[in-house]
Amino acid sequence: MIQVVLPKNLQILAGVGRIVELHVSGPVTQRSILDALEESYPALLGTLRDRNTKKRRAMIRFFACEEDLSAESPDAELPQEVASGKEPFLIIGAIAGG
Repeated sequence: MIQVVLPKNLQILAGVGRIVELHVSGPVTQRSILDALEESYPALLGTLRDRNTKKRRAMIRFFACEEDLSAESPDAELPQEVASGKEPFLIIGAIAGG
């Protein structure tokens, strides 16, 4: 099972706790995790990525194994630690302001 850590606003929207566990079939990528997350929690559709283009929303960041993966291809395989459930896939709401 893949572990996904959600920010508080998305936890409330989806009605879940901080960590959700997902089953992902096939290669474990950002796209496959987000597909499984949106399928399991339809309230999240359109919050993490554009519904039509599937591109990541500007104020959303993805991390795994202490690395920012936001600029990586959504189809690049994630580290084995994430695929095995040893390390979580983190979704972070970016902070902006002055």
